[in-house]
Amino acid sequence: MVQMTKSLYERASEVTPPTASRATTLGMVKAEGHYLFSEDGTKYLDFASGVAVTNVGHNHPKVVEAAKSQLDEMIHGGHNVVYYPSYVKLAEKLNELNGGDQMVYFSNSGAEANEGAIKLAKKVTKRPAVISFKRGFHGRTIAATSITASNAAYRKDYEGLLPSVYYADYPYAYQTGLSEEAEVERCLAQLQEVFDFQVHPESVAAIILEPVQGEGGYIVPPKSFLEKLRTLCDEHGILLIFDEIQTGFGRTGEMFAYQHFGVKPDILTLAKGIAAGFPLSGIVAPKKIMEQWPAGTHGGTYGGNPVACAASLASIDILEKEGLPNAKNQGAYFKEALFQLKERVQGIGDVRGVGLMLAIELRKEDGSPDPDMLSKIRAVALDEGIILLGCGTKKNVLRFIPPTTVKREEIDRVIDVVERVLKDN
Repeated sequence: MVQMTKSLYERASEVTPPTASRATTLGMVKAEGHYLFSEDGTKYLDFASGVAVTNVGHNHPKVVEAAKSQLDEMIHGGHNVVYYPSYVKLAEKLNELNGGDQMVYFSNSGAEANEGAIKLAKKVTKRPAVISFKRGFHGRTIAATSITASNAAYRKDYEGLLPSVYYADYPYAYQTGLSEEAEVERCLAQLQEVFDFQVHPESVAAIILEPVQGEGGYIVPPKSFLEKLRTLCDEHGILLIFDEIQTGFGRTGEMFAYQHFGVKPDILTLAKGIAAGFPLSGIVAPKKIMEQWPAGTHGGTYGGNPVACAASLASIDILEKEGLPNAKNQGAYFKEALFQLKERVQGIGDVRGVGLMLAIELRKEDGSPDPDMLSKIRAVALDEGIILLGCGTKKNVLRFIPPTTVKREEIDRVIDVVERVLKDN
C-alpha cells in the first residue's frame, strides 16, 4: 500500500497549536517577485505581501545580495553589546527620511515597537494613561493587545490588561453616514468626553493610532482629524504616536503615511515592510524625546540584527528608486479601476485607501455587511492562483496589498476575478 505524503498544512496541524493557523492551507516552498510557489508546483500571485511585509516583492535580488553579503561579515553582534555598520547606517537613513534630528531604537516586531513606544511615552511624560482608537490594531503582546480594539476575541481571557487605557472613536464616515467634517467633529467630541468623564488630559502620556487603520478596515481619516489631534496633543503635553507598522515603507505611495497628511507624530513605530521579510522594527522620535530614555530602561537581545538591517537598507533603496513612484502610479490606476468596478456591479458599498493600501467594503442589497461574499471572492481567487486577504471588524472588507513594484496586468487580473464573482452572485 502506497503511503500518501502529508502536506505542510497537515504536518503543521500535528505540531503547532490552533492559534498558529493561517489565512489559507497552502504550503509554499519558493517565493520570487510577486509570486509564491506551492508544494504541488502551483504559482500564486501574492496580493497579501505577507500582510504588507514584502513591499518590494519576494526575494528581490538587491535584498538577497545585501543579506548574503552581511551573512559573510556578521550574523549577530548584539545591540546591547557592540555597534556594527548596518545598524548605524539604517538608523542614519531613518533619521534622514524623517527630517533629521531623530533617534532610532530597533526591535524585532511591530508589537515590540508599540510596547517600546508606550514605555518611552510614559518615561518621558511621567504620566500613566494611554488613549487608543476603536477598530485600531497594534499587536498581540499584552500591552499591544491592551491598546488594540479591533476584535474582542484578541482580548478574551487575557483581561486584565495594561491599566489606564482608554478608547476613542476613529472617523468612519461611510459607516456613520455623516459628512467627513461632521464625522471629525463627532469623534473629537467623543474624545473630549473621554477627557471630561474618564481621564484628565494631564494624566495622558500618549495618544496612539494608525494614520490609516489596517486590520480595522483600511479606513482613511480626513486630514483635519489628524491635524486637530496634533493640536490637541500639543495643548495638553500629550505625545502623539503613529503606528505605521502596516502603512510604512511605500505602502501608501509615500515612504510613510503621515507624509500624505502633513502631520508629524512625536513617536513613529515601524515594522512589516521595513526589511522585505526579515524580522525588524523600529521606534523613531526626536532627540529631545529619545535622550530622556536612559540606559537600562528598555532593551532586547535580537533588535537591529545585522542581516535584517542590511536587508532594510537595500529595500529602502529599491523603494526610493522604483517602488514609491510605481506605488503612486499603479495605486491611482488600481483605485480608479475599483471605483469603475463599483459602478458596474452590485455589492461594493465603498472603495477606499491610499497608494497600494486599498480596499472595497462589501455590502448586501439591504446595506448590511457581507462577509460571505468576502469569503467567496477569496476562495475563487485562490482557485485561480491569487492570494487575497480580508479585514474589517465585520469581516466584510477585501483588502489589496500588492508589492509596490506591482504591474498593471497583475492588477487587471485581480479586478477581473473580483468582477466575475460579484456578477455571478
